[in-house]
Amino acid sequence: MRMEYNYALPETCNADFLGQSVASICNVTSYYFFLSILETFVRRKQRIAQTCERITSIHIPDAEYDFIVVGGGAAGSVVAARLSENPSWKVLLVEAGPDELVAASVPGFVYIVSESSNEWGYQSTNETYACQGSNGSCSITQAKTLGGGMSHNAMIYLRGSPYIFDQWAAMGNEGWSWEEVLPFFKKSENNGDIDSVGRKYHGTNGPLFVERFPSKPPFANVILEAAKEAGLGLSNDLNGDDPIGFTILQTTSHRGARRSSAAAYLRPIRHRKNLQITLNSTCTRVIIENRRAVGIEYYKDGKLYTVRASREVILSAGAVRSPHLLLLSGVGPEEDLKSYGIEVIENLPGVGMNFHDHITFPIEFTIDEPDVYDNNWAALAEYIAFQTGPLSNTGLGQVAGALPSGITTPNLPDNHIVGMGYSAGCAPGGIGLLSSDGKREIEFWAGYEHPKCRGKISLASSDPLEYPSITVNYLCHPDDIAGVVKAVEYTLQLADAPALKAYNMTLAATPFEPCSTYTFASRKYWECAVHYNATGEYHVAGSCKMGPSSDPLAVVDPRLRVYGIQGLRVADASIMPQVTTANTGSACVMIGERAAHMIKQDWDYTDAV
Repeated sequence: MRMEYNYALPETCNADFLGQSVASICNVTSYYFFLSILETFVRRKQRIAQTCERITSIHIPDAEYDFIVVGGGAAGSVVAARLSENPSWKVLLVEAGPDELVAASVPGFVYIVSESSNEWGYQSTNETYACQGSNGSCSITQAKTLGGGMSHNAMIYLRGSPYIFDQWAAMGNEGWSWEEVLPFFKKSENNGDIDSVGRKYHGTNGPLFVERFPSKPPFANVILEAAKEAGLGLSNDLNGDDPIGFTILQTTSHRGARRSSAAAYLRPIRHRKNLQITLNSTCTRVIIENRRAVGIEYYKDGKLYTVRASREVILSAGAVRSPHLLLLSGVGPEEDLKSYGIEVIENLPGVGMNFHDHITFPIEFTIDEPDVYDNNWAALAEYIAFQTGPLSNTGLGQVAGALPSGITTPNLPDNHIVGMGYSAGCAPGGIGLLSSDGKREIEFWAGYEHPKCRGKISLASSDPLEYPSITVNYLCHPDDIAGVVKAVEYTLQLADAPALKAYNMTLAATPFEPCSTYTFASRKYWECAVHYNATGEYHVAGSCKMGPSSDPLAVVDPRLRVYGIQGLRVADASIMPQVTTANTGSACVMIGERAAHMIKQDWDYTDAV
């Protein structure tokens, strides 16, 4: 196969917003030359970076639109694209960040882009039971870019257990059972592995590419063999009839390149005349008149813009920003609003409540292999020529197991174990260079996906540019502690399998001093250690809870309409009454599809599922 160089970008390419370079993110002088060359080739390879298909941001908005969508992440990109399918509707999408980084297109850079400037940089406070090693403050990663979390996440395509969606419906949320949401998952999906996973649960006519990476490190197969030996089982498709076991994950990627919801839904329609997108535009409040949302205000380039919506405003700004915007707009707990001098438009006690996240604990091991950099000149040449090799995948991040903790139901796969290692990240480029003189390290992240603990998003100021107060309340409940510890025990069971022992896989963790009174690696030790080193999985949800009017904490009804305010909906992870038992990206795409479908129904526009 001939290597493509494409030294010059065509004049029509929108290449003036390519963002922070991977060399600047890595910020190591000895890496700069190699990483700069690598990114130059990636930028010029259209099949990877799609620099000629990027979004052109408007500078000055029109005075009025039919619909305004706030937030261009996993759900918002879908809502804007679907609503603009009606050529008579004019749609504005308002995104606080820029377009995706070029580096984000490269799966091997997955752990680099999350350290970029395209992040909100939130921190929780007053965590009594978690992050004790950092004074009770946990990092809350939320991407500030078009594509949202799907531009910075590990691209894992998991929907979670059908049990959770049926629970949503049982809570009084008509239309949200597994049977009712499955068509919207399938509608969004363009599955490249359909011959392997089948059509019962998967679609091929949607915009969102879903497929396995084109390559994986050989050690991935060793982990699968170990899972089989340990009796943990294997699954060809965790989204299908075999939801328990270890697998090579499907991902939101195509031919070795990331494809977020923005790439999937917005880039193909970037010339659609009735859809306008404004980037680097921070919404400060929803304008509400006579209990109806009639527009928004947003800052861009130091100027405040006011834009009207003749039909609806849809908040898709994420589980932190969406409740924050409601509070700033006078919708939320009456006492909290009054304490910051904000006029109370609607007293909704649930705004910001029910905030929760998955939690995971990293476990480090060493194996008998040299600690070699996985990113080098050979990896670059293979990736640019064929879109295969270490840069085309996330290393061991594509290996995962879903297992039952037994805490909620006997068979709910609410423990997730995800690998980490063999990742082609920051590197100097030389082939065979050692990252250290020691052995190669790999990690398993042992997670619990069905938390009982709930936190809160609340105002810290009436200044819309000041971050809200965030408390997740991780590990407040004994079941959440037990769930994480069970995942740790599964991980140690896996590590003890002959396939991994053949590599002299050895626990590399050293005891935490505050837990030194317990025997290292005992259950009591892990019960202590999780309070110091467990972290959120950055799947925050629930803070604009969907529920029936009888639910005192419900913020939106089952059609995602904000209670008490006409013309205002929320469509993102914040509406989840209970977070799914999986990474939330695919569920947010489904929520976007479901929201757009309902909006079209409510405005008498025919839409096929």
